[in-house]
Order: sequence, then C-alpha cells, then structure tokens
Amino acid sequence: MQNNLAYNAYTQNQMGVESPQKLIEMLYEGLLKFCSRIKISIRNEDIEQRTYYIKRATAIFVELINSLDYERGGDVAYYLNGLYTREIQLLSLANLKNDESKVDEVINVVRGLLEAWREIHQDEAVAQ
Repeated sequence: MQNNLAYNAYTQNQMGVESPQKLIEMLYEGLLKFCSRIKISIRNEDIEQRTYYIKRATAIFVELINSLDYERGGDVAYYLNGLYTREIQLLSLANLKNDESKVDEVINVVRGLLEAWREIHQDEAVAQ
C-alpha cells in the first residue's frame, strides 16, 4: 500500500515506471549516483555541491522509509527502517566531518541492497 504512494508520486513527476519494484531499483541506483558525487565534492572541497547531493540522497532514504509496508513486510520492514535511518546518519556525519569513508559505508550498503533487490525480483519474474 505505502509502496504505491512512492510509485504514484514518481510517475506523476517523471517518466513512466513499469512497476513499484522498478522504482525501488531506480531509487537505489540514484543513491549510488549521488553518493559518488558526494565523494567528488568532498575531494574538491566543494561544500555547496556536497550539501546538495547529501540532501538529495537523504531525500531518497526518507522516501524509501515512507514506502515501507510494515503489515506485509513485518520484521524486514522494521530492519530496513533502521538501516535507512543509519545511512542518513552516516551521510550527516560525512557532511559534518567532510569524511569520504562515511560515504563509502553508505555505498557498500546500497550496493548490497540493490543486488539483493535485483536477485529477489529476478527470481519472481522467472517463477511467473
């Protein structure tokens, strides 16, 4: 149910997305893109760009939190809520301390989530 809110909001503002599953994949990909730009901004000592991309990445994590379905997702949804919240904290620390290693931690987590997401939904497509 909550997933549909994120999906509907996105499709109204952007191009059509074939499914809510594809939207989540795109959000994870967006996080990776913004995190790489955060790292570049840190290296270039560009505070304005660093802050801009941290805000964008944080907004994606907030959207992911808002799209969690606690009724159907159960413990996994609660786990993801905590994980996403921790990633927001790491981004805040990266911004505060100009620390690229905090961004690397976020990238590692998001890569793992993206790989798992793709694997789960690839298996679902094969089963249908």
